[in-house]
Amino acid sequence: MSTIPELLKHAKDQMGKAVESTKREFSSIRTGKATTSLLDTVRVEAYGQHLPLNQVGLVAAPEARSLTVQPFDKGLAHAIEKAIRDSDLGLNPANQGGLIRVPIPALTEERRKDLVKVIHKLGEEGRVAVRHARGDAHGKLKKLEKIAEDDRTRGEKDLQKVTDDHIKQIDQLIAAKEAEIMEV
Repeated sequence: MSTIPELLKHAKDQMGKAVESTKREFSSIRTGKATTSLLDTVRVEAYGQHLPLNQVGLVAAPEARSLTVQPFDKGLAHAIEKAIRDSDLGLNPANQGGLIRVPIPALTEERRKDLVKVIHKLGEEGRVAVRHARGDAHGKLKKLEKIAEDDRTRGEKDLQKVTDDHIKQIDQLIAAKEAEIMEV
C-alpha cells in the first residue's frame, strides 16, 4: 500500500518526464539559428544500416546560420549529404571535400507561424501528459484506506500544486520557444 508522499513523488517524477519530453521535442524544431540538435533526427545509410548522423560524423555549429558535419569515414560524405537533403528539414548541404557545410536559411513569416502552431500542439501534449499523471495519482489517492480526510485533502492540494508547477514550466518553454522562432 502506498503513502501520500510516495504518490506525490511518483506523480512528480511522471510530470518531470513530461516536461523533459516536451523540451526534447522543442529542441528538434528549427528556429533559424544553427544548433547541432537540429540534425538529431537525420539517419544516414551506412554499413548496411541506418545510423544517427552523430554516429557517423561530428556535427558543429561554427556560425549562427550554418552547421558543419565532419564525417568520421570520408567515404560516407555523399551518404551524409543525401540523408540531410532527403530529411524533411528543408536543408541543402554542400560537400566541400571532407567537410559538409549546411547553411540554415532564414525562416519565412508563414513558416514561423506554422512552427508556432507546432510548438503549441507539442506543448498541449506535454500538458495532457502532466494532467494524466495528476489524474492517475488522484485516483490512487482516493483509493487509499485508513487515512484521515484532512490528510487526503492536503494530499490533493499538494498534488494540484505540483501539477500547476509543471504546467507552468511547460508554458514557459512554449513562450521561450515561440519568442525564439518569431525573432527575426
